[in-house]
Amino acid sequence: MTMEIAHDEELGERHAPDDDYVDVDGLFANLEMADSESERQYWRERIVTKAMPLADHIAYRFVGRGETREDLLQVARLALVKAVERYDRGRGRFVSFAVPTIFGEIRRHFRDNTWGMHVPRSSQEATLAVRGAVSEMSQRMGRAPTTAEIADELDMSSEAIRRSQVAAKAYRPMSLDAPVTSADGETQPHAALHGEEDPRYAKVEDLIVLADLVRDLPEREREILRMRFYDCLKQRDIARCLGISQVHVSRLLSTTLERLRVLMCTDGALFLPLLAIIGVQVTC
Repeated sequence: MTMEIAHDEELGERHAPDDDYVDVDGLFANLEMADSESERQYWRERIVTKAMPLADHIAYRFVGRGETREDLLQVARLALVKAVERYDRGRGRFVSFAVPTIFGEIRRHFRDNTWGMHVPRSSQEATLAVRGAVSEMSQRMGRAPTTAEIADELDMSSEAIRRSQVAAKAYRPMSLDAPVTSADGETQPHAALHGEEDPRYAKVEDLIVLADLVRDLPEREREILRMRFYDCLKQRDIARCLGISQVHVSRLLSTTLERLRVLMCTDGALFLPLLAIIGVQVTC
């Protein structure tokens, strides 16, 4: 306080009492009239100190939503500093400018730094809005609100509310290593509750590789495969369509299938069913 009084005497001005951040606007006049960078820095610090309770008040509104109190206070106070730097007195009172600035920075912090999985921005914002509405409505109504009541409160559709509730599960996904106690009292990692790897995933990968290999075949070999396995033509009919002998068709078909089998690194017992999975009729 002694330092502040001394500085006031040096500037030839008096400070308003630091009793309410609503009255912070008058300090910006002193900031604008400052003659040196040290004086401007002094007044900026005075404004930030005076308005600090505003930032803290906003930060406390987000406590209990997955972030620590200290982190929220830090984000809100840094947002307050940014608001002081960007404030233009000609566009209204400082509080009216600072409040949405601080709220925006906190919401951006939740959106960019706290989600365990990537979720679209619209779903993140809807999830935060639903959380706040549920908390406020529960206190007001004395019970948990229904989906329809939340939708009316936020002017959103019930489907949007349900999507936000699903997205909320991505905020802090359960670790596969997290211990889970079964009904018989046995503790095991959460991953143990999941089934074994689905072998059909490997088939999907094989089908993707097969499609690429077929696209790389010469046009005549692709045409023979199409007529044999898609159009279900016999070899003599394929030979008639292409104007070649049935023996030549048989040789080309065998060579093409063998080439695909080798490139797929699989045996015949697995290769032909792959053709059937992608809609190819192996028998007619």
